[in-house]
Amino acid sequence: MERKFDIMKNGINLDNIAIVLHQPQFSENVGSAARAMCNMGISQLYVVSPKMFDINRALVLSTHVAAGIVQNMKQFDDLRTALADFGYVVGTTARLGSRRQVVSAPEKIAGRLAPIARDNRVAIVFGPEDRGLSNEDLRSCHALINIPTANFSSINLAQSVMLVCYELFKATLPERPEFAPKLAVRHELDAMYEQLKEMLIRINYILPENPEHWLDQFRRFFNRLPFRAREVTIIRGICRQVNWYAKKCYEDGKFGREPDRELNIESDQDSPAVPR
Repeated sequence: MERKFDIMKNGINLDNIAIVLHQPQFSENVGSAARAMCNMGISQLYVVSPKMFDINRALVLSTHVAAGIVQNMKQFDDLRTALADFGYVVGTTARLGSRRQVVSAPEKIAGRLAPIARDNRVAIVFGPEDRGLSNEDLRSCHALINIPTANFSSINLAQSVMLVCYELFKATLPERPEFAPKLAVRHELDAMYEQLKEMLIRINYILPENPEHWLDQFRRFFNRLPFRAREVTIIRGICRQVNWYAKKCYEDGKFGREPDRELNIESDQDSPAVPR
């Protein structure tokens, strides 16, 4: 089922975005680019002076879902004619130099295009696979995109189209509110710290003379992990079990009882079940 988005409300108007492939060398790349466009909700495809273009080979790579983009694409003999009706033109380049200084990453250009594309037609131009856009081609562009790469800057044409279209599509999506869980309230946390203090004193981990000094370190640690009520309950259950077991070991030693071989669990409905 085709998904519909309120593009005018949420960001870029994708209906005003067109992908322009200038002198593509392989028909298959045209089909793959059309498929990428279809994935990201962009339907206008312009192809300028393709080399030995075979629509059937393009359709194989576009798949049946994006076949309409290939079948309805517009073909032109030169780039200037193809761009004549666009109010804003963005070129793509892998090469950087003195004539290609004002360059943005795809995600940044997407934010810039949001207000422009509401009332203006925008073209995103991709050059030939072997050499990209020439300096002459770039004179028609208002802005340039460079896709950051590691040591090898050459990216397949269809992959480049996908990366740019993905950033444009993201600009149409509403921001999702950050999830904030229901946290434990203060009295639950205070009770947990008191129980933790009692346990740490009993097992001689901290000194009873100045327990708050050491407990402050636990508070700083736990404050980096905002607790939910259920998580506080688990920690308190662990503390109760440690206290019970420490007391039992003490009494076993005091009265000369043999320690149980099996682990006995103190009855506590909030404690997780442990196999006996």
